[in-house]
Amino acid sequence: MSNLRILVACKRVVDYAVKIRVNAAGTAVETANVKHSMNPFDEIGTEQAILIKEALAKSKGTAEIIAVSCGPNKSQETLRTALAMGADRAIHVETDEELQPLAVAKLLRAVVDKEKPDMVILGKQAIDDDSNQTGQMLAGLLNWPQATFASKVELAEKAMTVTREVDGGVETVKTALPAILTTDLRLNVPRYASLPNIMKAKKKPLAKLTVAELGVDIKPRIETLKVAEPPKRQGGKIVESVDDLVDKLKNEAKVL
Repeated sequence: MSNLRILVACKRVVDYAVKIRVNAAGTAVETANVKHSMNPFDEIGTEQAILIKEALAKSKGTAEIIAVSCGPNKSQETLRTALAMGADRAIHVETDEELQPLAVAKLLRAVVDKEKPDMVILGKQAIDDDSNQTGQMLAGLLNWPQATFASKVELAEKAMTVTREVDGGVETVKTALPAILTTDLRLNVPRYASLPNIMKAKKKPLAKLTVAELGVDIKPRIETLKVAEPPKRQGGKIVESVDDLVDKLKNEAKVL
């Protein structure tokens, strides 16, 4: 394929290295004054789009990479990271309202309708809610084929072959384009943005859209009643023999 337009979803999440704490109200994870960054699986998706663009350039083809993020104003920081990595331009769908997977899928569908990409790449899940639904929902809304949990991607003329991870190992699927691709952990290793590219990213185009402009209903369908930390693990015990172990499992732990 000589010319390709790739849409990449980039979500702003609490940084993976931050120790998560429940807020005082017990309604959500504490996000105030906490470091945020791009969702790691979306970094992998952005890297894959760049690798595709670089491979096409070697065969005198072209690709345009459009990074998209839905969320508050600070989501632009995540988009600038994608631009510094190598995306060509960005679109920010700005909203301060809660966004659940179906709402994000609807917003992305509206952006797809405007941009007409050949491929949409998303991380298989976000590390904040671990929903693993947006890519599949977007494929359903667009009625596009999908290849999820990709660990290897090969492009051909108007088609792609994807090796994907499944419970029993791996399987290989081939699908026509346009299509949805969700990325797994072992697909690639994202590059670090160099200082010159970070500076260049500040001048790359970043368009803003609103939910109202896209005409999408983002009303939450699910209500979170309570968020609580898991109980602290108890210390282990050392037993003297197998008989002692079996006795404790029967009489104390009640698991036998």
